[in-house]
Amino acid sequence: MARPRRRNKRRPMAEINVVPYIDVMLVLLVIFMITAPMLTQGVDVELPNASASPIQDSENDVMIASVDSKGKFYLDVGGKQESIALAQLQDRVRKVLSQNPKTSVLVRGDRNVPYGDVIGLMVALQGAGVPNVGLVTEPDKN
Repeated sequence: MARPRRRNKRRPMAEINVVPYIDVMLVLLVIFMITAPMLTQGVDVELPNASASPIQDSENDVMIASVDSKGKFYLDVGGKQESIALAQLQDRVRKVLSQNPKTSVLVRGDRNVPYGDVIGLMVALQGAGVPNVGLVTEPDKN
């Protein structure tokens, strides 16, 4: 006597439920949207507008000295930015330049800072042995 075959065998499912993947993707999108503005480095400086062409990227290291609207000085060397007194800034720049003389130096000055503060920063950089200083501006919106 032959046994009757069972018809309840499970067939392989040919569809993939993608709803959980979409949920994960949306959560990651929200996380990146929230954290991306926080990754912007630098001091809150309102830069003046200029219609100058941007400088060419070089393979040299870049050091950025900044002055905010309150007249506080900041130094960004290799992505590490810190508030610093002008005399300490000059010493730190001198040390960096002694180790790597090809380091480019850029100055970011808030448009509302007194002109004398930016000049004081540039004089301190010159005293530290910086031969050339680049000024950072916002692109002209015209």
